[in-house]
Amino acid sequence: MSGFAALSWDMAQDTLSENVASSRVRVKHSRPQERYEAYLGDEYIGYLDYVDEIEQVVITHTVIADRFSGQGYGGQLVRHVLDDIAPTHKPVVPVCPFVANFVDENPAYASMVVQISR
Repeated sequence: MSGFAALSWDMAQDTLSENVASSRVRVKHSRPQERYEAYLGDEYIGYLDYVDEIEQVVITHTVIADRFSGQGYGGQLVRHVLDDIAPTHKPVVPVCPFVANFVDENPAYASMVVQISR
């Protein structure tokens, strides 16, 4: 997918970016695809993939379009997804390093997270 890149976490930049990002990300949940899609207005800017297992939700991948990277939109997407999962009381397994680091930097979500079960 040209113009899209997997996210990596830079807490210093994300904190700054959260303050700079003036637009709120709109998130659409596509259950059949096990994907949350992020939009700014009508423009598709990225997605978060997951696997909904019987006893847990595994978050596998988060991607934001290159031209929107570093503006805090990835963090907005992850926050929305975790808030959406929370009422299910299913543990979250953050295989995606961006999500794992987001949770490390936002301890309010730490109780939702479990390690990968093998």
